[in-house]
Amino acid sequence: MTAERLDPRLHAYRFDLAGIGLQGRVEAARFVEPTMARIGVGQASLKEEPYDDARQGSELLYGEAVDVYERDGGWAWVQNRTDGYVGYVRGISLIEPGAEPTHRVAALRSYLFGGPDLKLPPRDLLHITSAVAVVETRDDGWCRLADTVGGSGGWLWARHLTPLGATARDWIATARRFLGAPYAWGGRSSTGLDCSALVQLSLARSGLAVQRDSDMQAQTLGTAVEGGMDAAQPGDVLCWPGHVAFLVGGGKILHANGHHMAVAEEKLSDFRARTMEKVGDVRAVRRPAVGGKG
Repeated sequence: MTAERLDPRLHAYRFDLAGIGLQGRVEAARFVEPTMARIGVGQASLKEEPYDDARQGSELLYGEAVDVYERDGGWAWVQNRTDGYVGYVRGISLIEPGAEPTHRVAALRSYLFGGPDLKLPPRDLLHITSAVAVVETRDDGWCRLADTVGGSGGWLWARHLTPLGATARDWIATARRFLGAPYAWGGRSSTGLDCSALVQLSLARSGLAVQRDSDMQAQTLGTAVEGGMDAAQPGDVLCWPGHVAFLVGGGKILHANGHHMAVAEEKLSDFRARTMEKVGDVRAVRRPAVGGKG
């Protein structure tokens, strides 16, 4: 068999183990049927290798469903069902699937409490787009989450949630809420995120699913704008090798970047002057597809 050259970021295969769905496409000593789990902590680092000092490839958020292919030595080899990303996460971050989600966090972040009392010490911090299963909404503004195998589901402030399927159509307004958030390679929350995560999360709030990394977005996000920069409009995604940014009008872009080490809005001309020699000019312009995949 001649194995396909599949992107290991999006396909669960190694020389010794692979997902059963890849049988016949890749070579591996063993093929397994994955089991489903959910992320049971506010955020969990998805590593490229199963050790703490390994580079972070992405990040998983509370409530996200993952396919688990292996558990070994305190680590789990998983694939995120949100965007297909593959990597290693600490096994203690996973919980049994439990009740199906009913809502998502719409606030940038919201504390999870052990009871309906803001004076209690928070149990965790949940982030925008995180999926939760609400089983009770009280008149005093609190929502109770479904219990898990590990115990009480906890309590969230109802105004920080939105029903599953509800969207915020203006993704630039969502992206601007992240202004000042620190830059973090592989991060996917307002406590730290990278350029492609800002695009992914902002579009997710608008109901648009896009892939995780900048090179993937440059190839698959929405539709290509054939006229390039001459035809670009506010809301489009500008793509360079290894970087993406929203065009926001007024000759400005909005992006998470390593120069500011934060999410920032700046003149496109300033970014070009700073980076032209290293990465060149815009290689692609992508227009998110309203009403469909990003």
